[in-house]
Amino acid sequence: MIGEYLRVTSAQLEQAVRDPEWALELAEAAQDAEEEAELSPGHGRHLSTHQTWNLLALLLQRVGFPVDVVFGEVAFTQEDWGYGPPKYLTAARVEQAAEMLARTRYDDLLQGLDHVDLTDAVYPGRWDSRESLEWARDSYGEMVEFFAAAAHAGEAMLLWLD
Repeated sequence: MIGEYLRVTSAQLEQAVRDPEWALELAEAAQDAEEEAELSPGHGRHLSTHQTWNLLALLLQRVGFPVDVVFGEVAFTQEDWGYGPPKYLTAARVEQAAEMLARTRYDDLLQGLDHVDLTDAVYPGRWDSRESLEWARDSYGEMVEFFAAAAHAGEAMLLWLD
């Protein structure tokens, strides 16, 4: 399972809500186009957190993060995009998330957490040492950059697990 994100304009979000099939095609086209381009998270329209999505969700929930930046907040279809339906964040929620992400260091998310606590809580089970907590550090940094770019552009976001 892989966490996926797509930056969209407000007009594209409206179109996605009206026509989820169009949105899926837009997402797949962005993934394909950027797969080979190797854009930085601040310049791309698509981001993948790979399998770190589950660890990121747990870490952010632990600190009471106010925006669900892993799963999204509003479902816009019941169609399955891999592992359930996609959701979205409005531009206002993306902006709020970006501000909070910029103020939240990865080390803050790890405070008081032991790798053993993750054994049954996070997929996949690779929690054999304290160093395993570092697994999502790069993905978190990319997420921070991605959300900042989207907020700066006034964009909304589609989120799904593939």
